[in-house]
Amino acid sequence: MPSQRNELAERRFAKLVNQVKAMMSACLKPEYRGFYGQLVLAREAVTELGEVAEVRRAARAAGRQLGWRVRTHVSDDGTVIIIDDRDPPQEVHELAARRSAEAVSALITRAQAEARMRRTSAPPIRPRGPGEDL
Repeated sequence: MPSQRNELAERRFAKLVNQVKAMMSACLKPEYRGFYGQLVLAREAVTELGEVAEVRRAARAAGRQLGWRVRTHVSDDGTVIIIDDRDPPQEVHELAARRSAEAVSALITRAQAEARMRRTSAPPIRPRGPGEDL
């Protein structure tokens, strides 16, 4: 009977590894050629998959299959973060850096435009003269 339990546990774990591996693969951007993988699993998703320790162990096993150097972190709220910690080739690193800079620039530009809109759409404040009612 113990061998049946071990076999069942191994099958369950293999299924969990395949589930996590599919999620890890889905988060990859093709232009980064398999690097810069990251997966964030909210507490609810982790609960559906199983125990946190098992999910982390499955992520490490899935990472080995994908060629990742996996780093995991569990936040205070139960979110599990899975990151590929390999050093990418220079051209992939430069592409990712350029994309990050463009995203930050777009965010700053959008915030500046919203601030301008708020300033120009606010009614002007004019000083009240003596004798004017409030």
